[in-house]
Amino acid sequence: MSRTRTVTYLFDPLCGWCYGASPAIASLSEVGDLALELLPTGLFSGAGARPLDEGFAAHAWAYDQRIHALTGQIFSERYRTGVLGDRSQRIDSGPATLALTAVALTAPDREFTALAAIQSARYADGRDITAAATLADILAALGLDAAASLFAEGAAEGVGELTVADAARVERGRQLMAAHRASGVPTLLFDDGSHRRKLDSEILFSKPGRLAAILSAG
Repeated sequence: MSRTRTVTYLFDPLCGWCYGASPAIASLSEVGDLALELLPTGLFSGAGARPLDEGFAAHAWAYDQRIHALTGQIFSERYRTGVLGDRSQRIDSGPATLALTAVALTAPDREFTALAAIQSARYADGRDITAAATLADILAALGLDAAASLFAEGAAEGVGELTVADAARVERGRQLMAAHRASGVPTLLFDDGSHRRKLDSEILFSKPGRLAAILSAG
């Protein structure tokens, strides 16, 4: 009997480096016998949320340019002015993480698609993905109506089934980070069916398809 092979992707939806890693993660769909599990780590949610001040904006934009040079991912002028330039916004991935948990509960095979759309909305389109209305619109545009409804209800209630499930996912992500001594996100863990190990994150920013090729080869 063949063993189940799983890649666990530890991420935060407001992490620019995670956005840069998205093409490599997307390439894993080419590996037919591989399951992909997404787990948020809450890097910028809860106690990790913070104001989007001038210092953070400048720091983020500098890294964004490095990420673009490595991956070709778009960091638009609309993002620079409409997101990084908006002092009313916060660095808070809690709402986006909650939206992704709603997808995980209702259409788990579409979670990465939803993550990529949320990232693109921020970095390419300059939309505020800390706003519940924006996130609900993104999910609805993807045809994820059940997730959009669950998210809207959960965001309004504050405490409920969705919130509990979201907290559990974040806690599991943090536990895996600690267990594998991962210093940040994005982090990839590969389970070949017998044991789990951390992969070199540099693979995410090398030639397109390299990650899929390595995992295809076993």
